[in-house]
Amino acid sequence: MARYAVIGLGRFGMTVATILAEYGMEVLAIDRKQDLIDEVSSKVANAVCMDSTDETALRTLNLNEMDAVIIGIGSDIQECILTAAILKKIGVSMIYSKVEDRLHGRIMELIGVQHVLLPEEIVGNQLAKKLISTNILEYINLSSGHTIIELIAPAEFVGKTLQELSLPLNRGINVIAIKYKYLSVTEEGENVVENRLNDMPGANDVINEGDVLILLGAKGNVDKLIYDTGGRKE
Repeated sequence: MARYAVIGLGRFGMTVATILAEYGMEVLAIDRKQDLIDEVSSKVANAVCMDSTDETALRTLNLNEMDAVIIGIGSDIQECILTAAILKKIGVSMIYSKVEDRLHGRIMELIGVQHVLLPEEIVGNQLAKKLISTNILEYINLSSGHTIIELIAPAEFVGKTLQELSLPLNRGINVIAIKYKYLSVTEEGENVVENRLNDMPGANDVINEGDVLILLGAKGNVDKLIYDTGGRKE
């Protein structure tokens, strides 16, 4: 099981901590405000009321053993920077941090934070992509230069197998999973439609109308696929 620490429980940090926990991750939530710790304590594995700029206190949490630490501290840039510096000092290898602007992000990068997140920019990018394409449900840029999208199966994909589409070879894009509707009948004879996930799609799996493909590829390849499959709004 992956282990994460989230420092700072504003809307950003609280959302990240809660969603990670809902997906079965072991989450340690940290904030200096007791009321926020009380709010999240029933949702995560552990919650600690602590000043994240207190190096001695942070060392007691063994954060260097976490898969990643996410800094969600709000507008107090000084506190955010000091927290990141301490995390690097105590040996945390993977740090994500929310930043307020590009200058703040540049400072965090100079400290050694691998992933800086400007929420407004991320949301704006996702919204623009959704408006451009009728088929896009989610569009997420990764710091590696890759992009993950949720794409409603284009008409030209329907009825074909993954082998026939050959997206890795033809497009440089991998199909991570397929969301689909599953129709079942209850003992009372009622039709029930369930949302299901095929998280290990095989070469012979057929794409059906309404399927949602979760795709990963270089940003340029993904954007070209969106353009070529005609999901654009006129």
